Amino acid sequence: MEKKPQYKVIISDCARQMLAVHIRFLAQKSPTAARKIKNDLMDAIRSLHQMPERFPFLEAEFIPPNKYHKMFIEKWYLILYQVKDQTVYVDYIMDCRKDYGWLVR
Repeated sequence: MEKKPQYKVIISDCARQMLAVHIRFLAQKSPTAARKIKNDLMDAIRSLHQMPERFPFLEAEFIPPNKYHKMFIEKWYLILYQVKDQTVYVDYIMDCRKDYGWLVR
């Protein structure tokens, strides 16, 4: 059986900061929930090393077509990433309950 190619996954500093801010906030309410969400998000991101194209592209007015793939996690989280050659670049990790209009302007 032919082995599928593996992709390198790189998380941007911006995405790491977005995740850290949210996890710190959540940890003030429930450290257990914060740990679970962080683990779920990191597991989902790590899964991009195989078949990152399995998620659809983000379609937004001010985002170039076919630039970012979007992956929804749990109920509230959106991960935006790009695939270039054999590398996945995770650029944003967002809590969808917040206003991210700035992203598409």
